Amino acid sequence: MATKYWLVKSEPSCFSIDDLAKAKNKTTHWDGVRNYQARNFMRDEMKIGDLVIYYHSNTEPPSAVGLCEVVKEAYPDFTAFDENDKHYDPKSDPNNPRWFMVDIKLIKKFANPVPLAEIKENPKLQEMKLVQRGNRLSVMPITKKELNEIVKMSGTKIKI
Repeated sequence: MATKYWLVKSEPSCFSIDDLAKAKNKTTHWDGVRNYQARNFMRDEMKIGDLVIYYHSNTEPPSAVGLCEVVKEAYPDFTAFDENDKHYDPKSDPNNPRWFMVDIKLIKKFANPVPLAEIKENPKLQEMKLVQRGNRLSVMPITKKELNEIVKMSGTKIKI
């Protein structure tokens, strides 16, 4: 199966690229996604080995900050069942889960974050879902060309 490419957003105040770098094995579960389209991407399409741009949202400036890979495919998001968790969903049922998550592992933090403004200015990234008006998904597909261009813009040496 061919590798797919993704962009995932996280607010750095919730879970930053530095938090991921400090996590055991530089790996975390990507929990708390409560949008059906983003959930469907994770549940149905994200596979082990897919590459992921880690993006800091709701910060100044919002930026692509690193490269990760999917290391575990979709499984039920247990935070939906925990009444003490901020992602709790009283309508979610462990026997018929509504929400899912994947595990991602940090490959490399970018040498230089790539701000959204620079992504928007790059003619090679004009078709990217991230720059399209009204796209607020926390998980979205991107193309290999888009991933490679963002990595190039970051000045990071990574063999992809």
